[in-house]
Amino acid sequence: MSDQTSSLWVKKADLPQSEWHAGLSPELGEGQVLLEIQKYALTANNITYAAVGDGFGYWNFFPTGDADWGIVPVWGFAKVAASQNADIAIGERVYGYLPMASHLVVSPGNVTEAGFVDHAEHRQGLAIIYNQYHRLGMDVGEMEEERALYQPLFTTSFLIEDMMRKADWHGADAVLLTSASSKTALGLAVVAKNLSPDIKRIGLTSAGNKAFVEGTGLYDEVLTYDDLSSADASQNIVSVDFAGNSALLTAIHAHWDANLKFSSMVGATHFEERKGTGDLKGPAPVLFFAPTVAETLMKEVGPATFRAMVDEQFAAFVASVANHLSVEHLSGQDALQSAYLEMLANKVAPSRGLICALG
Repeated sequence: MSDQTSSLWVKKADLPQSEWHAGLSPELGEGQVLLEIQKYALTANNITYAAVGDGFGYWNFFPTGDADWGIVPVWGFAKVAASQNADIAIGERVYGYLPMASHLVVSPGNVTEAGFVDHAEHRQGLAIIYNQYHRLGMDVGEMEEERALYQPLFTTSFLIEDMMRKADWHGADAVLLTSASSKTALGLAVVAKNLSPDIKRIGLTSAGNKAFVEGTGLYDEVLTYDDLSSADASQNIVSVDFAGNSALLTAIHAHWDANLKFSSMVGATHFEERKGTGDLKGPAPVLFFAPTVAETLMKEVGPATFRAMVDEQFAAFVASVANHLSVEHLSGQDALQSAYLEMLANKVAPSRGLICALG
């Protein structure tokens, strides 16, 4: 194992400002484990973590020690490089919430054959869904890259559908999904198609992504943002906004007005720009925060049943998008930093799935 570690620091107030920091491999305390990060997925979801980092505590998971700089969280795979924990062996692999870095020290608690929770002091009080790590044994499993790329996003998709279905879709006939090319929107389209087939799925996307969105076959209707004014405003709809654009949200509310039965904001990438939402026509938008909803559902059905419910639909999602989404492998500090900046600038095509490895 190398004595050197590295991590990509990001200026919290100026997200494009980023730089790699080198360090020495830390000494482990009793019960601690050093994870060597093997690969992680980079998606628009990670940009959301950075954009709302202070408001939702995302910077608190992997602190740098400098209040102005943070490390963006990602989902991926790591192996145990060193262990002072009798229950966890060197060479074991885990899946979970990781920093854009080469290594992470965790303090495993609640250890079972299936996984553990990081009991590090600075992570206490943070959403449990981000502190859980799944134990994978020593070998690489099936669909690992798809899992890292899509499952965190897909879990959000699954939870939105579950919430809407339990509310009988608020009496709506259709669901309008902004950023219809995004992986979370595609996931919601799959789950709604499978579990709420009577609800019409309308995708709203850019002109450049329209052909891609139509090609997936997951939407009953695909509109571009420029087409919004010509959409049928007589049908009752619910809106699920992944775009984070306050002007677009205002236009959706104005167009459907009383026929908009529920307005959900997901991701909130530009949350600060939405302070005027109280003046919108129709219902007040409701912010959807997946970790809280996940914890509620897990308490209702139990963690094992929850995971099985999600996994069943996740397999259907992977099959649905297999011909439309590709996996690309990137390696090295320069490539990973460039990919972060490209994702931040919204220049990554929706068909690309980026898997990053430092080594």
